[in-house]
Amino acid sequence: MKVLLYTENEKLVGKSGLGKAIKHQQMALKKVNIPYTLDVNEDYDILHINTYFPKSYMLAKKARSHNKKIVYHAHSTEEDYRNGFVFGKQTSSLFKKWLIKCYNIGDVLITPTPYTKKLLKSYGINKKIYTISNGIELQKFKKSSKAGEIFRKTYGYTKDDKVIIGIGLYIERKGIVDFVELARRMPEYKFIWFGYSPLIAATRPVRKALKTKLDNLTFAGYVEQDMIVNAMNGCDLYIFPTFEETEGIPIIEACACYCKALVRDIPVFNDWLIDGKNIYKAKDVNEFEKKIKKIINGKLPDLTKEAYQVAYERRIEVVGEQLRKVYMDIMKSKD
Repeated sequence: MKVLLYTENEKLVGKSGLGKAIKHQQMALKKVNIPYTLDVNEDYDILHINTYFPKSYMLAKKARSHNKKIVYHAHSTEEDYRNGFVFGKQTSSLFKKWLIKCYNIGDVLITPTPYTKKLLKSYGINKKIYTISNGIELQKFKKSSKAGEIFRKTYGYTKDDKVIIGIGLYIERKGIVDFVELARRMPEYKFIWFGYSPLIAATRPVRKALKTKLDNLTFAGYVEQDMIVNAMNGCDLYIFPTFEETEGIPIIEACACYCKALVRDIPVFNDWLIDGKNIYKAKDVNEFEKKIKKIINGKLPDLTKEAYQVAYERRIEVVGEQLRKVYMDIMKSKD
């Protein structure tokens, strides 16, 4: 059994959550000794496709004509596309139709959470859908006081500064506009946002937010993974004000680092992040403000030990075994 892991426009998606998920797939297959290739010219038994661009669809059609089995990884939905980049709302229905066309060519689908599985079912897709997390490198994301010191030194924060971090592309869906508003409301705390995407694709509210000049607000741009690890170890709180996700890899990374975290209360987190049990949640800017102050001032219990279990259950080795099961199932169906 040999798998072709295919990603179209890898340079384009490489710095996104999708790019990270694809790297995790490669690690996962290595962990469980499943042979795979990235070369479309090599022979393979199963096509595991990660992108919905035209070449991906055409490759899937070619694989189908050669009686290859196809696993289509459903990383995207209309819902997470709609409130992303400029013109997203106007084109989301067309995007949904295209996604359905792509996903229907797969023999089975994989998607990261029960929430996204439910969305795909609501599209009328009747394929078998497996739920498998995008995973976490536990050996990479771990608690480290030294890493935290590097973060504070790099960005000029003192040990007494209360630092709040956010992570994501410059898209409205990620909640960057609310992040800036929270910085405006709470000048006593330092806010820093990691991530970048071309402003030409950003909506007007995002472009306006990025022009905001506050003494306590920093836009750090894109940084390598090591600095994200440092930031999660050196901050006082990670907030994830996203409005829509298929999973949200950064929150799993925060859990692995024993980083205090506050996420928006949205359906994708319902089944695995429980408010007051292993995470804290907020519905809007006002609630974010109240809970940020309570967490930083120690008025809410520390849930980081409970949160770590979320990351542990999604470690790369577990993902590898789950992928093996999908591949074995699909190969049996071939017989």
